[in-house]
Amino acid sequence: MKLLDSQWQKLEPLLIGKQGDPGAKGRDNRLFIDAVLWIISSKSIWRSLPAEFGKWNTTYMRFRRWNECDVWRQLEQGMYDDPLLKSMFHEIVEYGDRQTGRIRQRLARRANKVVYNSSLGKVGGARKNSPGVDESTSHWVGLVMRGLPV
Repeated sequence: MKLLDSQWQKLEPLLIGKQGDPGAKGRDNRLFIDAVLWIISSKSIWRSLPAEFGKWNTTYMRFRRWNECDVWRQLEQGMYDDPLLKSMFHEIVEYGDRQTGRIRQRLARRANKVVYNSSLGKVGGARKNSPGVDESTSHWVGLVMRGLPV
């Protein structure tokens, strides 16, 4: 997938970071969108983005910022007169939603790990138990003992 000149002419005035906008300027919005379309069409990871699109990490972080601000969804909704462009942005929105879901899962796993480790008495990865206690079995013994009546 790559933008045609006619599609770019429709899209360019709608994008953030163009000349005349306050704040930071996007160096090349068209190249950026082509890079995102390349990632989606190739079903590739960001690190494999060809160098012609620029640094992969810079492109990914810009993609994430636009995703968090819902720019992709707004662009999709604005393309009611061009079905092909609308479908391209729909794929970007779906991809962005999957990325957001993965990020949320990662954060939830990290939070659960912190809660789990604190329930074991771990502080900064180390246990509070004395050095003589066998850590491999003390956790499981504690779990088993919780279910037994005293």
